[in-house]
Amino acid sequence: MRSAIIFHGTGGNPGVAWYPWLAARLRQRGYEVEVPHYPGLNVEPITSFLPKVLAAHRFGDDTVLIGHSGGAALLPALLEHVTARQAILVAGYCTRPNTSDEPVLKDAYDWAAIRAHAREFCFINSRVDPYGCDEHQGRALFEHLGGTQIVRDDGHFGDYDQAYDEFPLLDRLIA
Repeated sequence: MRSAIIFHGTGGNPGVAWYPWLAARLRQRGYEVEVPHYPGLNVEPITSFLPKVLAAHRFGDDTVLIGHSGGAALLPALLEHVTARQAILVAGYCTRPNTSDEPVLKDAYDWAAIRAHAREFCFINSRVDPYGCDEHQGRALFEHLGGTQIVRDDGHFGDYDQAYDEFPLLDRLIA
């Protein structure tokens, strides 16, 4: 069965931004969808946080992984260990995008393993991201992993001061 896991951003939860909307759209299309709540995301060091995520979900060739911000930054570490059909990183990053601590990031990644564990990568970033999760961060991920990079002028694609209740582009991108 086709499945999707939507990982919220730092300080987020499954009920904010476009997460509920996308989950409902994917369920209508026959996906089994998870939108887990991880309060420790980008708070707890990746070395102790990642094993919890790996143990909590099933991954496979029919899985779509979608991450937003800190949830997108989690995906490279996750894909060093699991396979997925598609990985979509919204406002993703692989190096510190600003001066904040980023416990979700690893010091180094096995980019070859990550590339081998997903058939398709898509990076959606904004030129006007207030946290620095901008097109340069998306480009760095694209250069490591290939795939498709989409650059928009849409802020952080949802935040405490940016309503972003629907994200039709994501619905169209998911195979």
